[in-house]
Amino acid sequence: MTSLPLHPVILSGGAGTRLWPLSRKSYPKQLLPLISEESLLQGTIRRIRSAGCKGTMSVIANDDHRFLIRRQLADIGETEGAIVLEPVGRNTAPAVAVAALNAAEIHGPDTIVGIFPSDHFVRDEAAFAKVLEHAAEGAAAGHIVTLSIVPTRPETGYGYIRRGSEVDGLTDVFDVSAFVEKPDAVTAQTYVSSGEYGWNSGMFVFRADVMIDALETYAPDCLAGARLALHAAEKDLEFLRLDRAGLEQAPAISIDYAVMEKTDRAVAVPADIGWSDLGAWNALHEVTEKDSDENAVQGPTFLRDSTGSLVRAEDGRLVAALGLKDTVVVSTADAVMVAPMERASEVKDLLADLSAAQRAEATENRRVTRPWGTYEDIDREENFRVKRIVVDPGARLSLQRHAKRSEHWVVVRGTAHVTIDGEVSVLSRNQSTYVPIGATHRLENRGDEPLHLIEVQVGDYVEEDDIERLDDVYGRS
Repeated sequence: MTSLPLHPVILSGGAGTRLWPLSRKSYPKQLLPLISEESLLQGTIRRIRSAGCKGTMSVIANDDHRFLIRRQLADIGETEGAIVLEPVGRNTAPAVAVAALNAAEIHGPDTIVGIFPSDHFVRDEAAFAKVLEHAAEGAAAGHIVTLSIVPTRPETGYGYIRRGSEVDGLTDVFDVSAFVEKPDAVTAQTYVSSGEYGWNSGMFVFRADVMIDALETYAPDCLAGARLALHAAEKDLEFLRLDRAGLEQAPAISIDYAVMEKTDRAVAVPADIGWSDLGAWNALHEVTEKDSDENAVQGPTFLRDSTGSLVRAEDGRLVAALGLKDTVVVSTADAVMVAPMERASEVKDLLADLSAAQRAEATENRRVTRPWGTYEDIDREENFRVKRIVVDPGARLSLQRHAKRSEHWVVVRGTAHVTIDGEVSVLSRNQSTYVPIGATHRLENRGDEPLHLIEVQVGDYVEEDDIERLDDVYGRS
């Protein structure tokens, strides 16, 4: 396998709203195992590494997902790279500017950088590796390379790239004749039939200095804001937190509009790699293994006289369906979504309605991930709340207190080290303790197995913002 001198940068700021209720703001699609046991983020990184990219990996991510991403990277052995946190979303151009500036500063101006969305699927990974090899050669020669997906249908939901002539001295690298907005169905069919157009994938490869020069020429405000955000960035544990005020000075604009549609250095490498952006449930149905009736199923399901459907039971409950045709059914612990396959892209609009109705299910999962483990609501009313808490081996919660609630803890598995107002006790299975209102307390798992507890909160207010953190190993105090 060819070793590519390419430093990958993974963009992980998306929300995946069309894949609700599985993908939500608190746990978006790139962090979910939608195709296999690995998340889309983990699959993206493994695929890039398998293609021979040995350079330092960076992930540019939403601040809210930092501990989730850190855990997923550690699970696949990626512990050396940087996790760069965006305090505010500004689209892809500022993110690319940060990536180019950071790479130039750390590794040198001629460093080759690859930009990859975290939530895509690629079936032919051998072909992907070959495409990256050609892209890296084009970038080394001073071009800004975009991967142009060979279209398989007249898709109206993607932008298109029209290829020009092949670049002298490079293999499968073509001048970009034009970037084209999302077409209507008739125009899309014309594009596909011509053989001259590809889908815009959002994947780019370039030398850091070349991208910085292009941004300076075509999007100087974007570059200036990114430079300020990076210059004033702060180290937070193993994260690099960009400066909010600096980043907000960069306009929210895509790299396509900011640079690619203006520069004369843009080139394209055709990529026939079995690609999908998994933008909606119908796209996931397309790439998922199906039965003889073209149904894609996940979890405990039972279908009768049903065809062309996607049915996922994510909460352990049986989903039984009769007479479905081209239908999406997704069942989670707190929501069930049903839609015709042809209207799958409208799930985003349905989610907007749920958000307007202030439904918590629109953005929050019942199981909430924290840097120390997870908690899940079992029951709640106005003045009480019951949770199941799982604390990872070696993890500890913050030293904290509550002004409006007391807590009762019952250990159901593992061993808990509990500190209450300075006194430490050890609780094992079927033992319990009580934390009065205002008491300073901390929960720790010093064992090798997960610690499971049932927590009962009682008080005038039982929301998460009634936490005063006095000390926290995760930097949240």
